[in-house]
Amino acid sequence: MRRTTPWRLRRPWAALAAVALLIGLLSAAPRPGRTVDAVPAAAEAGHTATVYYSTKSHNWPHFYLHYAPDGAAWTQVPGTAMEAGCTDWVKKTVDLGTASTWQATFTDGSGTWDNNGGKNYALGTGTLTVKDGVIAHSDPCGDGGGPGPSPSPTSASGATVFYYARSVGWSTVNLHYAPTGGAWTAVPGVGMEQACPGWFKKSVDLGGAAGLAATFNNGNGTWDNNNGANYALSTGVSTVKDKTVTKNAADPCASQTPDTTAPTVPTAVKAAATATSVVLTWDPATDDTAVTGYQVTRTGGTKGTQVTSVGSTVLSESGLEANTSYTYTVRALDAAGNLSAASAPAVATTGQAPPPAEQGTMLGGDPRKDPIYFVLTARFYDGDSGNDRGGSQHVSSGNAAGNDPMFRGDFKGLVEKLDYIKTLGFSAVWITPVVLNRSDYDYHGYHGWDFYKVDPRLESAGASYQDLINAAHAKGMKIYQDVVYNHSSRWGAKGLFVPTVYGVRDSQWSWFYDEKQPGFEYDGLTVEPKSGKSYYNGDLWSTAEPSGNTCLNWGKPTGAKSPEGYTLYNCQWPSPTSGMFPSRYYHQCWIGNWEGEDSRSCWLADDLADFNTESPQVQDYLIGAYDKYIDMGVDGFRVDTAVHVPRVTWNRRFLPAIQQRVAQDWGPDKARDFFVFAEVAAFVNDKWNRGSVNHSAQFYTWKERKQYTDDDVQAALDQYTYEEQLGTGQQPTSANAFLDGNSYHTPDHSKFSGMNIIDMRMHMNFGDAHNAYYNGKDSDDSTNDATYNVVYVDSHDYGPNKSSERYTGGQDAWAENMALMWTFRGIPTLYYGSEIQFQAGKTIDCGPRCPLATTGRAYYGDHLQGTVTAADFSKAASATGEVATTLAQPLVKHVQRLNEIRRAIPALQMGQYSTEGITGGGMNFKRRYTDAATGVDSFALVAVTDGATYTGIPNGTYKDAVTGDVRQVTNGTLTVTAPGKGDLRVYVLDLGGRNAAPGKIGTDGPYLK
Repeated sequence: MRRTTPWRLRRPWAALAAVALLIGLLSAAPRPGRTVDAVPAAAEAGHTATVYYSTKSHNWPHFYLHYAPDGAAWTQVPGTAMEAGCTDWVKKTVDLGTASTWQATFTDGSGTWDNNGGKNYALGTGTLTVKDGVIAHSDPCGDGGGPGPSPSPTSASGATVFYYARSVGWSTVNLHYAPTGGAWTAVPGVGMEQACPGWFKKSVDLGGAAGLAATFNNGNGTWDNNNGANYALSTGVSTVKDKTVTKNAADPCASQTPDTTAPTVPTAVKAAATATSVVLTWDPATDDTAVTGYQVTRTGGTKGTQVTSVGSTVLSESGLEANTSYTYTVRALDAAGNLSAASAPAVATTGQAPPPAEQGTMLGGDPRKDPIYFVLTARFYDGDSGNDRGGSQHVSSGNAAGNDPMFRGDFKGLVEKLDYIKTLGFSAVWITPVVLNRSDYDYHGYHGWDFYKVDPRLESAGASYQDLINAAHAKGMKIYQDVVYNHSSRWGAKGLFVPTVYGVRDSQWSWFYDEKQPGFEYDGLTVEPKSGKSYYNGDLWSTAEPSGNTCLNWGKPTGAKSPEGYTLYNCQWPSPTSGMFPSRYYHQCWIGNWEGEDSRSCWLADDLADFNTESPQVQDYLIGAYDKYIDMGVDGFRVDTAVHVPRVTWNRRFLPAIQQRVAQDWGPDKARDFFVFAEVAAFVNDKWNRGSVNHSAQFYTWKERKQYTDDDVQAALDQYTYEEQLGTGQQPTSANAFLDGNSYHTPDHSKFSGMNIIDMRMHMNFGDAHNAYYNGKDSDDSTNDATYNVVYVDSHDYGPNKSSERYTGGQDAWAENMALMWTFRGIPTLYYGSEIQFQAGKTIDCGPRCPLATTGRAYYGDHLQGTVTAADFSKAASATGEVATTLAQPLVKHVQRLNEIRRAIPALQMGQYSTEGITGGGMNFKRRYTDAATGVDSFALVAVTDGATYTGIPNGTYKDAVTGDVRQVTNGTLTVTAPGKGDLRVYVLDLGGRNAAPGKIGTDGPYLK
């Protein structure tokens, strides 16, 4: 699995280099001047807080603050009256006593509340703003809070600064500055007021100085410091737009007519209730400049009227009162604070509260029967916008500008669209890892931190992971969970070992290292009140050296500086060579040779802390974690980075543990059906990966051939040496995928390891289906049973031939690839959206260097809007809206029918194959599956694209599943005319009874005809 984070090194060699790279890319930080306060102003305020509340979009006659310091009681309803602050703002200073955090709501005193959509506002100390649902650290009045706008400078030493915020997506802007020769303001600086759409303004008195150094921030730790150089501004009027400074500038707002035009009224407002949850949707409003958000008003129930600010066209609420009617209206808001009229009301009535999800039960059944649809859960469909999170890279990645947080899709959305996947014909869904992640860009799930906890950013009330498993099973669909045994995130693994990073909160680093908040637990979803972040890191650092520290030169300056001029310290950034990670839990080296032994025992990158998988403590931690998901009823594991764990460790520890737990939970029969398929990334066209058997995919399908020492570390070394010395010519071979003439034979799985593989040979060569076919066949005799290979064209990492782009071969080539995948040996697998050539030609993954919307991991939900109900696999009972358009696309019709055909013919699902007696030179083969216990016998002749003559076949009646053509074979020979690119023929031998040939299956489409 390829993961890109903003600070990843491909081959980092030293902790210093890693830290230098980290700091060099953190250009969102201010570069302080000569002196900066040691701590932000919020910390200096002690146990008081001043909160400013925006009145611009609330036509309330009165404003009250209803609050409760943590550990203390709430004020009496409606709370305390707020006082005038300045234009469009009211304020209140509160004494928090001994508390440093508090909960707040706002009300008009007459039953209308803004309680942050039912979550309340979690606030800290210091000066804060709450504006249209957004919390920031800022003083919007900027002059100590007196009423009226900030005064303009009255002398030549004054400066007026305009900052253009639309391109960075900020709704609050602070000016952090230092007059030439003077001190810097306290972090985060002084609040700027909105002057006109897109522009914020602040006038300051420089006290005789000739200019000022300036940076800007949004009040929540995101900075524009001119890429570390700061902005050099002069007296008079200056504008800063997209990092360009214009001195002695004209007032950018002077020529703008004040925006008094409200957005259009939102339309198509719809409310749908499920149990005690409601999802509200509406069509976007329009505006002469831009719509910046929406205000949703809810009435009903016993808790009064609630006003909630949202940035998208969906609101998801849960935990409402049961059996209660709720009415919703929506108003659109623009940057000038203009509100549209209220929409037409939408009404939803809740039902009974759902009971907790019961434990699921593994479905069982031969996994070869189930074609796989692969989704990145966080990018598929957003069922609950309340768990969306953008993380620390939300703005810098460009995602914020497109209102596209990295964590967007969720289990609720996946549950809602299971019928879409079933309508395509898929009966297994491979989802990305579900464990709680922790990194700067962790939506993909491969930066595991708490392996025992499902990531809350994926769950919702009534849509837990267990609910997803149960919902899929109810539709006859399996869930395959992506799992990672090789590594955790760079922050360690909760419950095993979490490193303490040196994080001095001095004048340079206080913006980055959040203040530790005792009792607050990171879960990726919950916002830590003081920092205002869900990606809070205060539990990971310590200025004081922790007891038991093993990191060398703890907290001492390295002697180097970051590009911003910051002091770099030892143990500031995770590294395997610094002693920060104990050897009993983590390996202690960087990879030097990707086909060497060290690739199985060293770190891949600085953001992937490499588990010491030979350690009993690590083995127990991982086995225990994944037992939990087996208990929930998942149907299989896709194993990430399997090649980076020694095969002997898999065969001794992890694979037997999986089998034992499944058998314990669901019995030995289902244990045989639990599908484990591994990513063994061999990006070469060789049968054996550069001649190294230990790094070749098929190697992992076999048991060990000799006994090794009980010491797992030494055993891994001995096994590596033993197999490398034997070489490729001495590896075991198998006939499990091949027919014996025209006859199926019972496969020999006595030497099977328990691990199947993703077919990397075919994947690498799917730029042309013929190449994929020939390369796939070439590896089948060295794989224990290639009929279990997972076959795909492209994925979330690469396209064919290690391309960094989503497959862009065109529709005809896609159709041809699919025709081969659905009829050749192995299990066809489709990466989400490929059924409509979604993002074809786009870079699959560029990390946070570009918006996700421009990549192969873009959000797919826009194509799924509307409703769809599956009548059966490959069949829709109904579909409306955009999803109906999606289902009408040519490749969708193609894959639906391929799934119909494959599902009806056992030979195409589980059959062995042969090319014996076939002439024509194309993608032509015969397949057979026989099961004496059930009486199934299925024999098929397949021609993909190319014509062929089949000789030596059984005589009898053959019926083509594509055209319905019937052939009588009396001399053991059948000739098929080339069907054409993307088309195929599947002639099935009619054996009568339950093995009768089905004839034509489905209806003609754009390719199958």
